[in-house]
Amino acid sequence: QVQLVESGGGLVQPGGSLRLSCASSGGFFGTYAMGWYRQAPGKQRELVAAITSDGGSNYGGSVKGRFTISRDNAKNTVHLQMNRLKPEDTAVYYCNLRLLLVKEEYWGQGPQVTVSS
Repeated sequence: QVQLVESGGGLVQPGGSLRLSCASSGGFFGTYAMGWYRQAPGKQRELVAAITSDGGSNYGGSVKGRFTISRDNAKNTVHLQMNRLKPEDTAVYYCNLRLLLVKEEYWGQGPQVTVSS
């Protein structure tokens, strides 16, 4: 059983930085995509950033140039470095893992990120 354990998040002032991490356990193999989605109150969940097992990455349009996703293969962990945060980045951030071969998907519980002065 795959589990995702998230860390990071919290309250930060506009223009500040935060780092989210998501560690997967339980073991998996094959091609995958791992990353972050976010959901603000009253809005749909949206892609923030994702990275694939072959090293490719993609970002949501509103975070390009400010957020960077990276992975540590040895620890089965992905990190999301969030810089120049804006109030509109306030949301619950969910870690997501998609196992592409077996078509399974897992979600973390979601740390809150609040950008406010």
